[in-house]
Amino acid sequence: MLISIRTHLVYTAENPCDVLLQIEAAREPVQSCHASTLTLNADGESRVIGDDEDIGTRRWLRAPKRFECEYTAQIEVTRTAHDLVALQASPLIETPGDVTKYLMPSRYCHPEAFFEFVPQTFGDLTGGALVSALNDWINANLTYDNGISDAATTATDSFNNRAGVCRDYAHVLIGMARAAGLPARFVSGYGPEVTPQDFHAVAEVYLEGAWHLVDSTGMSQPSDFVRVAVGRDAADVSFMTSYGVMELKKQTVEVAKTV
Repeated sequence: MLISIRTHLVYTAENPCDVLLQIEAAREPVQSCHASTLTLNADGESRVIGDDEDIGTRRWLRAPKRFECEYTAQIEVTRTAHDLVALQASPLIETPGDVTKYLMPSRYCHPEAFFEFVPQTFGDLTGGALVSALNDWINANLTYDNGISDAATTATDSFNNRAGVCRDYAHVLIGMARAAGLPARFVSGYGPEVTPQDFHAVAEVYLEGAWHLVDSTGMSQPSDFVRVAVGRDAADVSFMTSYGVMELKKQTVEVAKTV
């Protein structure tokens, strides 16, 4: 499926500051980039650095007092979805080193908060059957609310509030999956059916030796989701991290399926 992306950002700051930008679609076997442009009014050249998982592009730049950025791309997604219920949990003893960290607590996801809830609510379910049940529970019990969370909101907060935005839905699923001994991580990206349209976030859960996308909001599918970056939670893959105070002036994200 071919996905068209256009992102436009305008921010201001009292003084120039350093920015880490993560908005470009990852180039990987299931995501082919047909065309892309990135226009920046940054001071000097931007510098691309590697990612721990070798997924996506992290870009350092020096933002002036008025920073403007536009990114456009045409991405062909050939990712296929698997039947989650049929997938088995990978034995923990076989967990690779680069996956083990996704079992641990992170800034926004504290699995210990769900140690009692998960077994009490979902009984003896394991593997993909458990992930599917967790996903269904979150989708049915959380309300999508743009005004209830902020940059400090954790998975525990969102679970207690029974509300949040896409990042919060993903955090709750990640926290619950880790509580059950299933590696889970946060994925930033773009989805054409996201409403209201914005940067989107989903989770990935490690089953049968591979990562599988799960969107508890129900707004994207593996076949139309464009992955940007992965991390332990939202702190690792924020679309823009500024080392200085910046004020939002304009932000638009347009994502559409292209025939």
